[in-house]
Amino acid sequence: MLRQSTAANCREVYNLICDMEASTLDYEKFKSIYLQQLADANYYCLIYEDGGKTCGMLNLRFEQQLHHTARIAEIMEFAVAPECRCKGVGKIMFAEAVKMAKAQGCVQLEVACNQLRHNTHRFYLREGMHNFHFKFSLPLNGDCGEENRLGR
Repeated sequence: MLRQSTAANCREVYNLICDMEASTLDYEKFKSIYLQQLADANYYCLIYEDGGKTCGMLNLRFEQQLHHTARIAEIMEFAVAPECRCKGVGKIMFAEAVKMAKAQGCVQLEVACNQLRHNTHRFYLREGMHNFHFKFSLPLNGDCGEENRLGR
């Protein structure tokens, strides 16, 4: 079952994102941001449940972009629990995100994905996305390590 997440889903969404990032995030900071986003109409956190278990989450952001002169949807986070992968959960959630983006009047759906996530790249390509952009990052917290790793 697909539905919008609620405050009650915070811990489940946190666990999925920590698994995706292969790190333990600060829960109190996470919860604060999560609750802010739930109250912001420019964000939508989609949950996939099966038998009462949260199997996946997909967090969308909607915004007007000058260089598109249009509204764009961006997948900010997208995680499926390890035991639910390769069962069509991601495909169902992605299709719903496309449907929602269109309903919001968006002309494009975007996602940034770490270069180390090869399986995820294949998923997005299978779903019809194109890799037309580079994304560059500059750490502002003093961590200037040049090695790419998850959780950064």
